[in-house]
Amino acid sequence: MFQAVSCDQISIDEIESSAPLVESFSPASAPAGAIVTVTGQYLNNVTEAYIGTAKVEITEKVSPTRLSIKVPQGISGGKIKLVNPEGEGVSADSFTCTFAVPSIKTTLLQKEAELGSNVLLSGTDMGVVSDVLFTADGYTQGHEATILYASEDEIVVKVPYVEAEDVKITLGYFNGTANVFTPLESAPSIKVIRRVPTFDAYTLERTAVGKSITLTGSYLNNIDKVMVGEFEAQLFKEPSKLTFTIPAGNFEDGETVVELKAYYFDLNENIVLAPAFVVYVPFVKYWENIQTWAQGRVPENSYASFFSPETGILYANADWKTVLDPVAMKYNNSQWESANTPKPGVVSDEEYDSVVPYFFISAVSGNVLQINSPANSNGQLKNFFVDATSTPSNDFRVPGGNISLPGTPILGFRYLSPASSNEAETALVAKVLAGQVDNINEELFPIDVTANTIAGISVSSIAGGIKSDKWCDHQTATMVDEKDYKLDAVFLVAYYSNCGYSKEAPAQNIKRLGILHITSIDWGIYNNSNYGASKITFNFHWQKYDYDYNKL
Repeated sequence: MFQAVSCDQISIDEIESSAPLVESFSPASAPAGAIVTVTGQYLNNVTEAYIGTAKVEITEKVSPTRLSIKVPQGISGGKIKLVNPEGEGVSADSFTCTFAVPSIKTTLLQKEAELGSNVLLSGTDMGVVSDVLFTADGYTQGHEATILYASEDEIVVKVPYVEAEDVKITLGYFNGTANVFTPLESAPSIKVIRRVPTFDAYTLERTAVGKSITLTGSYLNNIDKVMVGEFEAQLFKEPSKLTFTIPAGNFEDGETVVELKAYYFDLNENIVLAPAFVVYVPFVKYWENIQTWAQGRVPENSYASFFSPETGILYANADWKTVLDPVAMKYNNSQWESANTPKPGVVSDEEYDSVVPYFFISAVSGNVLQINSPANSNGQLKNFFVDATSTPSNDFRVPGGNISLPGTPILGFRYLSPASSNEAETALVAKVLAGQVDNINEELFPIDVTANTIAGISVSSIAGGIKSDKWCDHQTATMVDEKDYKLDAVFLVAYYSNCGYSKEAPAQNIKRLGILHITSIDWGIYNNSNYGASKITFNFHWQKYDYDYNKL
């Protein structure tokens, strides 16, 4: 008895691991998209199916004796072959593919749809459809719609770009010989609503790199891109307002005449805003109306907190590790003696210079915000997030965990008071507020290392972090949300070389100078604990070339 059971078990194992056997299939003929049921033996572990030489989709494995396959587009038929790890099985008879002509039921077709929206096409033999074209009246070239869903009776497509509102819909299918389309002449029609951007009357003056231009009009949120000559501008768009910033590009100093053009409808159409637009490149980099977030702690913000005055780019929090400051991640806090002071010889000058200077604003204790040098603290960056919830994961933190480490660039900030007793200081503030800073160089901003002054202004108090209660009178006793809080806070900014910052000689080792002008703050409270949901708007003047002490 034991021997008999053993033999039976061996026999069962051998049967279960056999190649598939195809006994029959139904229907014997059908169009593309149809489901064919195959019956046989050992079908439960089939991995591939074919009709002729065409590989087909296995839609269902019902049991070891039955499975279903889908007839693909573009075949005429052939024997059905099933494959499993033990081998293959082929049907005795051939399946024949029929070639129905699909047709849209015009009575069920909606009369109009907006460009980019979804449209349901109901009809007969829709399972054979391989392509859907929308062709505008007066045009012979159609545009392919994306098929989002397909069955025997209906198809859902996304309306593609078309040149005009009156459009005909044709269906592509395989007729046994080639891929063809239903006739355009008798095709059903639909009206595609095109929300074409239009601009109110405007006049464009000579505009400096980094300056913003705001235009008004209708459907301006459909603008995809604005090109200033060969360079793309950063956009801030709303349905009735479009703001774009003139990019740095590689324009030469002085004036350059270029074409200013706006693109829309997935770049298929454009509007020439100015055929001869004058771009001005001053001797100082200037970035206007930059908006950054303090830490990125609420879903509705853009999680973008790091601004570089060198590039004019507001970097997303998610780009900090790999794009903005990979050097900080590489050394993981081992390169610092103290705040803003590196250990000599750890980070090479080449590595240091590979990271563009940047700064950020954080929410700190005391119901205030703080402007920060990346190298000033090893406890700030971990409080910024690439995504956040009420209980954010440590994985969402900018360094990738609850990690204490500073960034690479060394910066210092000195608040300039409009009520200072120093005439040089008040004069510089007035010049900034009047928009008269055209250059930052050795002649206009002389550095006296011994006296610790820049342009006659003492920088003994320059610091890597400066809290808003020193430069803003927003209520701090209790936290208060307040949108569009206006102010004019001006700061002298020093970017230091790899030699670092010295508290005893803060005017030494300066690589470039800048002027930060904060113009407004949307104070936003995060989780009833700090101002981490605040948005800060500012302008920035930045020295264009490294400071040359030999010119003093």
